[in-house]
Formats: sequence, structure tokens, C-alpha cells
Amino acid sequence: VQLAESGGGLAQPGGSLRLSCATSGFTLNYYAIGWFRQAPGKEREGVSCITSTDASPYYADSVKGRFTISRDLAKKMVYLEMNSLKPEDTAVYYCATERVARGCEPRQYDWWGPGTQVTVSA
Repeated sequence: VQLAESGGGLAQPGGSLRLSCATSGFTLNYYAIGWFRQAPGKEREGVSCITSTDASPYYADSVKGRFTISRDLAKKMVYLEMNSLKPEDTAVYYCATERVARGCEPRQYDWWGPGTQVTVSA
């Protein structure tokens, strides 16, 4: 299993970024997959996840209505569209996957990408 994030960078408050996660070594539609983030001095948290056990994607309350997760099964890609960015969205963003997972708790996910830095600042 391999995951590789891209698309991070510097954005202004109110701006947008699109993160991408290239996947390989597993069948994407059979696995739970999600985006997580970790800010300096804080614990890693689940941002948005797609699982086989949940009827719809999970979103953390802090990103609902602003972030959208999607998958392109043919390209084996996962995306996180981030709009209306806030300074508190600044963090390293990770893509992670697990064969079976419920929700978006980081400890349930075993395979992780190296992460991509997102900085929201004027």
C-alpha cells in the first residue's frame, strides 16, 4: 500500500486549495480512506473519510460545508477540495487508508502518506 499527497501550499484566508492523494497497492473502492491533519502541538484529527460502513462521507464539524472529499476510482485518486480556508486550517494534511474502518478516527488507519503542508495566512 502506498499513498502520496500533493497540492498543499500557502493560501489566503477565504481562499481554496485542492489536495490530491495518489494511491497504489490496493483496491480503492474496497478500503476506507480519508484525510487527516495535524497542527503544531495538537493531536492528529480526522478531517473527512469515506468508509464502506457509513452511508455518506464523514466530515469533522470544523470543516462541514467548506471541505469536500471525492474519489476517482479509475485514476486511483482521492481529493480534498478545501474552500473558505481559515488560519485554523493550517496543518500537515495526511491521506490514510484501512481495509475496514468506521468513521474517521486516526488510530483505526494503518497506512499513511508522508503528508503535505497547508498554511493559511494573509
